[in-house]
Amino acid sequence: MPKLKLPDIEKVVAIDIHTHAEEPCGMHGDDGYDDFQAQMAEYFKSPHKHPPTVPETAAYYRAKNIAAVIFPVDAERETGFRRYKNEEMLEIASDHLDVLIPFVSIDPHKGKLGVREAKRLIEDYGVRGFKFHPTMQGFYANDRMAYPLYEAINDGGAIALFHTGQTGVGSGMPGGMGMRLKYSNPMYMDDVAADFPDLKIILAHPSFPWQEEALSVATHKPNVYIDLSGWSPKYFPPILVRYINSILQDKMLFGSDWPVITPDRWLADFAKLDIREEIRPKVLKANARKILGI
Repeated sequence: MPKLKLPDIEKVVAIDIHTHAEEPCGMHGDDGYDDFQAQMAEYFKSPHKHPPTVPETAAYYRAKNIAAVIFPVDAERETGFRRYKNEEMLEIASDHLDVLIPFVSIDPHKGKLGVREAKRLIEDYGVRGFKFHPTMQGFYANDRMAYPLYEAINDGGAIALFHTGQTGVGSGMPGGMGMRLKYSNPMYMDDVAADFPDLKIILAHPSFPWQEEALSVATHKPNVYIDLSGWSPKYFPPILVRYINSILQDKMLFGSDWPVITPDRWLADFAKLDIREEIRPKVLKANARKILGI
């Protein structure tokens, strides 16, 4: 497979920085994956009762004239769900590079094996980003265990995108499905930003209940951005809207969290927010172009 090409960004109206590729994961009837997906659909009031395929996702975004960063989540160790293999997802996404920008995911607990995989994905495929979910993967972002993986990502000029804040994963299930919210406090990513000042970092989601911590980190560290996925904008706290409108206007990124939240829903609610008109294009496209280098 040749290295990944980028969509023609000039032609799209927006870049969704946060969408999920999960469809092939739960292939075993007894692994709990279908129950997990049903709970997620209920939590987010999603129209999708089971995740769409990568081609279905591409078709949706093509029809909307929106480019989308898409990634799996490697959380085999904590969840027992077979991961969507990065190479498999990349091969499928390679047929849809007019709208898709594939990122990948490696559980940092995989150690040297994960570091070698990251280097290979960057060198052989030209992968531009890696998704981390500290709660699903069961680690603090500043755990030195993960640093060799960050170093490989940094050396390859790729992006590290971290889930932050509460998660819908396991919400309402017994014991929260064993998911521990403490791992996703964005203040742990501050250490990563300090120790890797050239690493491009995205803090995903309004980081409830640590919204102010996320804003603080993004304000203080030049290499840290925030994506606005996972929440309908009508629920954004006032302090987040204030920062979008002011000192972080160049570091805020449109993201939906597809398929649990659709861009249609997100964009409709964002249009109703009191956002200065000259800032809207930055959030919807220009800031993503900057961090993606396109």
